[in-house]
Amino acid sequence: MKTAKSKKTPVSKTIKKKKSPVVKKPTIKTAKGLVIVITGNGKGKTTAAFGQALRAIGQGYKVFVVQFMKGRKYGEFIAAEKYLSHLTIRMSGLDSFVMRDNPAAIDIELAQKGLDAAQKAINSGKYDMVILDEINVALDFKLVALPKVIELIKNKPAGLDLILTGRYAPPEIIELADTVSEIKEIKHHYAAGIKDRAGIEY
Repeated sequence: MKTAKSKKTPVSKTIKKKKSPVVKKPTIKTAKGLVIVITGNGKGKTTAAFGQALRAIGQGYKVFVVQFMKGRKYGEFIAAEKYLSHLTIRMSGLDSFVMRDNPAAIDIELAQKGLDAAQKAINSGKYDMVILDEINVALDFKLVALPKVIELIKNKPAGLDLILTGRYAPPEIIELADTVSEIKEIKHHYAAGIKDRAGIEY
């Protein structure tokens, strides 16, 4: 008995991926640059700021971030290095805790360098958004001077968006901001003894 011949399976051809359309940044940015503060005791302040950065990058804008009091390559830093050419991150801290009432000289020095880097990025004209991550904590710990941060806010270019994160936002900065969001802690997994983990805390 003859068996039916099976049909030859066609050799699959390599499918060329369509390139994602490149979103061109408007030649003239006419919108007023905003000052946004994300503060409060709840989890998610840095996460919210990086969500805002991702949205800006999607519109073709360039974003510069200074991470105060952080010295570890968190997930956002690694992602920026690998995938996001429009996102530049600078760390200005050590991967260790800072003594609130007695910060080490190196902690103050690194925070000052971070503020200088932020000022340089703001003045460069290269960036559309600058994020000062954990600047409010750096202020509370007296690593940077409040008058310098106020001056930076007041003298930023008109079209630049500036985001400041961290708990303990000073009232003077809240007063200057266009938008202030307070993230309130209702429940945190740390309280149940669940440790920090990759992709959530870092």
